[in-house]
Formats: sequence, structure tokens, C-alpha cells
Amino acid sequence: MTPTDNDTSTAVAAASQQGPVIDTHAHVFTTSMPLAAGAWHKPAADADAGQYIDILDKHGITFGVLAAASISGTNNDQTLEACRQHRRLRTTVILSPDCPLQEMKEMAARGVVGVRFQWRNMPAPDLTSGGYRRLIRNIADLGWHVQLHDDGFRLPAYLPALEAAGVKVVVDHFGRPDEAHDGIRGEGFQRLLRSIEGGRTWVKLSSPFRLLSESLVREAGKALLENAGPERLMWGSDWPFAAFESSFSYDKALANLNELVPDAATRRRISCDTPLKFYFA
Repeated sequence: MTPTDNDTSTAVAAASQQGPVIDTHAHVFTTSMPLAAGAWHKPAADADAGQYIDILDKHGITFGVLAAASISGTNNDQTLEACRQHRRLRTTVILSPDCPLQEMKEMAARGVVGVRFQWRNMPAPDLTSGGYRRLIRNIADLGWHVQLHDDGFRLPAYLPALEAAGVKVVVDHFGRPDEAHDGIRGEGFQRLLRSIEGGRTWVKLSSPFRLLSESLVREAGKALLENAGPERLMWGSDWPFAAFESSFSYDKALANLNELVPDAATRRRISCDTPLKFYFA
């Protein structure tokens, strides 16, 4: 059963019994929205909240979690409006380090659950600076999480500081290992596994097409299942598959989950139990 926007709490209780699939990674944007300076991608077509809800309904998916689109910079209007219209959605936002705590509290009331640190193809920030220390402390105090996205080999530059701050961390896209840096045997992926052992780091099985190698996707998925377990893994579609719109689909995203996690009980924990508790409890 798909919940109405006015019945989220009832839907959460029903979801616990019925075991829905929860999509923990999607984006909404339009071709007319302003883009951040140096945006890596220009939307090929509108991908708005209404379209996303239709996709969820078509595939029998109860809840969705939006990832702040880096192409919008710190303009979070699209995702905040999506959460206002559809209470079955949650979102992360992209904030400047000097964002006031009161503004973050207001966002929390509007469906925000975390801050996305999208640093791929960008200079690595100094997490020991006063601004970032304050931002991360506010994230932790609000019970939010850091959604971290960067190439896997750069993760060791961030994880120690985030661990020391005691904030929850969700790493996008399998941790983005790449074969040029020894894949899952590289220091970045191995450091990610050690961070998971600490108990406050999760990883998304999302966007396999961004790893550019089916064998690497299988290796990373297997290693994460063996070392992290379903209580530290979640699934996301990465709809609308920015820059891969013509070669990937929602059906393929679900099929990839089934291939990586053939055991139904384990798949339920990854696609339902863990994200339901993390984002909607």
C-alpha cells in the first residue's frame, strides 16, 4: 500500500510489516533552475518531484530519500519543495560551512535529514577549520548525517575527522573504488571498511554505472556484504541517472540490487529495515 502524504506515520508502521523497498538516493531538478558556477552537468530534461513519485508508485516503492544535487550548489529549493509536497520523501541539503544552526533546525522541520558533502572533482576542504568543525557539530547535534561523495581514493582524507566528530556518515555509490587505484584492494576502499567497523558509517549500493566496470561492482558489492553486512548497507537508484539517462533505468537499478543480493532476507534488510530505521524512524 502506498501512503498518502498525510499518513506518513501509519505508513512507517505498515512498512515495518510489509517490507517495502526504500530508495535512498535520487535527485530532482529542472532544465530551468539556476545552476551553480562550474556545474558538472546540465539536465537533459526535467526530473521533478511529481515524476519521481510516479516512478516510485510504478515500482511499488513506499519512500524516497533525495540527495542534494551538486549542480545546484547551496540552492536547496528543489528538494525542500519536493519534501513539502510529498511527506513520504526526505532529503539532504548542501550547505556552506557558516550556515546558522537556526536555519538548519528550520530545515529539519521540512524533511531534511543530513548534509551532503559532494567533493568529487573539487579541492579537498579542511575539515579541521572552524567553519567545518561547527557545521559538523551542528549536524551531529541535530541527529543528521553526513552524506559523503568523492572518489574512493580520497576518502582517507575525510573519514578520520568525521569519525572523531562522532557524526553519522553515509558514503555514496559503493565508496566509488576505481581500478586505477587498485579497486577494492586500494587504501581508500580498505579505509572505508575500517570506518564501517566503527559503527557510524553506512554505504549505499547505488549508481553501479558510475563505477564503469561490472566486475568492480560485483567485487565491491561482495566485499561490502561480507565486511559491512546489511545493517550498514542501503540501496539507492540514483534516478534520473544524470549523464547516463539513455543507458540506465529504474528497472536496471532494481535488477542490480537483486543480482548483488540474491538472498531475499538480506535484501529486505538492505532495502527496507536499515533505511527505514535510519531515515524514517
